[in-house]
Amino acid sequence: MHLRKNPITINKGFTCKNPKCKKRVKPSVDGSCRNHCPYCLWSLHVDQEVPGDRASECGALMAPVGIEIDKKKGIRLIHVCMECGRKAFNRSASDDNYDLICQLSRIPQE
Repeated sequence: MHLRKNPITINKGFTCKNPKCKKRVKPSVDGSCRNHCPYCLWSLHVDQEVPGDRASECGALMAPVGIEIDKKKGIRLIHVCMECGRKAFNRSASDDNYDLICQLSRIPQE
């Protein structure tokens, strides 16, 4: 039986790597690790096994491609790595650009 490791919380600020954004992002105030830009919603492929582990060697940009609503976790952003194609789900943060989240909600999911 495979047991999931506990999430690791590494909550640091960063500069967005999306060439169309490049904004300075502060650490999350929601009590979790920040893993995407609240302005453009793009992310980096930095986690491998569990959220916050920062163990991925890929490091490529991850595009926000949609959302899902989870009864327990709320709105989760769906990201796809532009390099290796890995799909990841990330909880939205209270300071995320809600207009962009609404736009993502209109994208049909497979």
